[in-house]
Amino acid sequence: MGPGTEAAWAERALAEEREFVLALGGFSLEIAGASLVTHEKVPVPRFNFVDVRNVGRERQAAFFERALDHYFQRALRPTFRTPRPAPSHIDSGLRRFGFRPSEFPLSVLVAPPSTVPEPASPFPVVEVGPDELSRILPFWTDEREREELARSIEVLVHHPNRGERLRPLIAQKDGEDVAAALLYASGATAGIHGVATEVRARGIGAASAIVAHALARSIPDGVETVGMIADHPRIARRLSTLGFREVAQLTEYVLPRDVELAMPNPGPATPARWRPPRRAAPSASPMG
Repeated sequence: MGPGTEAAWAERALAEEREFVLALGGFSLEIAGASLVTHEKVPVPRFNFVDVRNVGRERQAAFFERALDHYFQRALRPTFRTPRPAPSHIDSGLRRFGFRPSEFPLSVLVAPPSTVPEPASPFPVVEVGPDELSRILPFWTDEREREELARSIEVLVHHPNRGERLRPLIAQKDGEDVAAALLYASGATAGIHGVATEVRARGIGAASAIVAHALARSIPDGVETVGMIADHPRIARRLSTLGFREVAQLTEYVLPRDVELAMPNPGPATPARWRPPRRAAPSASPMG
């Protein structure tokens, strides 16, 4: 990794994750103090989240109104991610709207490419070709989102923007696919996304094998920093043995399934606080 503070490395990793969602057909709306990352056609929290950076206490009402209205108009249930510990006014505001912090913090981790040699593993890892992308989709989505995610991945694989690279990876055991991940790179930063394992292969090294392979063999030339986000301390500890180190922790707020997706009642209507300008009297034309 190039020179920089932990905060700078964390921002690179988080910026790369936003770029990943954009590359798959989403978009990001920048407002004061936060980024609203959105993918309307893949309505899962993984692609719909708010990165809260610096929202002041005096600006929180406008922030919550804009952010929640943005997602609720689209019937999306986003997550909110804040620096840890979360500012008290952001924490209380999110709780007031029904959001609750996840049990464990999100760990932002970074590593240089090829931190350690790829160890011997009973899980051979292969890069999935453009004609075999359907092999990776069952690891992440149900039938409702699968078609749109497949289309997004195909577009990115076949028509990347300049500097973008996507490498779908599969780990196998006894000839069967048991784990998958997406390696996305944009410029000098890459990220390993969506590491997922079949239930029958969890806890025996399949996920570690796919990450180790990605670091050792799949990082494109020119990449200096590889980022990952872990949602459990056990995963963060395991990634540390592969060369990753934690550079930031985030608190993630989620909206429970039993919470109604709606803005609070604004109360009775009030008179308009502005008036349209009065039309000026027509003046004589200088042309007569």
